[in-house]
Amino acid sequence: MSVNAKQGMIALIAIALLGAGVSEAHSQLAVPQRVRVSSGVAQGLLIKKVDPEYPREAREQHIQGMVVLKVEISKEGDVVKLELISGDPVLAPAAIQAVKQWKYKPYLLNGVAVIVETQVSIAFQLQLVAIS
Repeated sequence: MSVNAKQGMIALIAIALLGAGVSEAHSQLAVPQRVRVSSGVAQGLLIKKVDPEYPREAREQHIQGMVVLKVEISKEGDVVKLELISGDPVLAPAAIQAVKQWKYKPYLLNGVAVIVETQVSIAFQLQLVAIS
């Protein structure tokens, strides 16, 4: 085998080895660190749910409605960040306090736990008592 042929063979082996390393690194980079999932998917991962307490002020003023929160869930399944999207300001603190205590199963993407962003909706509805 000539010197040029040996050098060519070495170059091909080096390219193949580098390509394998790049491919492996690319597959690791292909898994995002954060994903956005629907509220339905997130609901399926919920393992601990704390119901909010109806605020006394809201009850006295007959305030009802939906509070919608943007929620960030850690790789371990803990709620780590909450942001109010919509809802009555009297109801929102109770919803936030409750959702902070929720716990989720880790969301796995290609076998790797990732941070999840989702929305949570909390409905506050006064119970009517019928008296006859």
